[in-house]
Amino acid sequence: MKFAAPLKSNSKKVMLLGSGELGREVVIEAQRLGLETIAVDKYENAPAHQVAHRSYVVNMQNKDAILEIIRREKPDFILPEVEALSIEALLEAEKEGFNVIPNADAVNKTMNRKNIRTFAAEDLGLKTGPYKFVTTQEGLLEAAKELGFPVVIKPVMSSSGHGQSVARSESDIPHSWEEAKEARGDASELIVEAFVDFDYEITLLTARNGKETVFCEPIGHEQRDGDYVFSWQPMQMTPKALQNAQDIAKRITDGLGGQGIFGVELFVKGDEVYFSEVSPRPHDTGMVTLITQSQSEFALHLRAVLGLPLGFTFYGDGASAAFKSEVDSYAPVVEVDESLFTDNSYVRVFGKPEAHKGRRLAVALVFDKVERALEKSRELIKKIRDA
Repeated sequence: MKFAAPLKSNSKKVMLLGSGELGREVVIEAQRLGLETIAVDKYENAPAHQVAHRSYVVNMQNKDAILEIIRREKPDFILPEVEALSIEALLEAEKEGFNVIPNADAVNKTMNRKNIRTFAAEDLGLKTGPYKFVTTQEGLLEAAKELGFPVVIKPVMSSSGHGQSVARSESDIPHSWEEAKEARGDASELIVEAFVDFDYEITLLTARNGKETVFCEPIGHEQRDGDYVFSWQPMQMTPKALQNAQDIAKRITDGLGGQGIFGVELFVKGDEVYFSEVSPRPHDTGMVTLITQSQSEFALHLRAVLGLPLGFTFYGDGASAAFKSEVDSYAPVVEVDESLFTDNSYVRVFGKPEAHKGRRLAVALVFDKVERALEKSRELIKKIRDA
């Protein structure tokens, strides 16, 4: 493969639609390969804006605005990095010959929980927990009663776990309804899921480049309010459970098609594995790969997009811990204790221009055996605070 220099007439261009902390790492990896980078988001100075060659601020739901930027820049690859964007723009761009990663149909399926759940369960026959879709609070209560409490309730479209809740009884239904409706994204319809009695849940990062499919070591994670807080790699699994997980991940990614990395979320009970969700892009729980692998999930994403070989070395166990702000600020400052910077741990600060309570601003990374790494990450995250 030939690599040109950026900002030349023969440069290869990568455009990110969504420019958060994950997109920032993708841009850094793209620049390591001499690619020209364009970062697009709804607000100024997003993390990826700060490292890209060019940036744009636009309403991500505005089809015409997105298409205008695509047609002006003529990128070789368009990488959607958020769920909340105009799928109509992606479908039209693909019709015009632009290369949407992994493809516009896959993005359309995965950005909507109804689309991906019915595709996985009904078209591909993957094992999932029971579920129903509702559009009213009365329908929500009826579905919850039919599935049996507790139930997990999510908007069909949202990001980073926003709007997700668990209703354990009828009295929780009004709160769950309001929480879902306040989520960013489309909350006109909700998915109600029977609570799967699982032992643990994992993210199985799955990369495909058109010639091969490669799996990273499974990532265990802990969530609060539907959003990742801690992750570790590898998650210990039985050989049979791991094989089942890889089989499901390959079937769903083969079904979606295209190239790039996918974050496949799975529930595991003994050797049984249930499909939960999939993201056609780097996954927040996969930030742990910044310290555990020779090629992080972000580097693998770029390699897969470019059709390059996907081999990598797993260095060893590690853990990550997300720092979330406790304040609202238009000039956030993250205070990091120097003890985070050791021979086997460090912190990445995302440089977000605004903070609000619960917004992820940094991540602590620890390289050690899983138990010690996770314990240390829990200690270290307490040493990061809003200043």
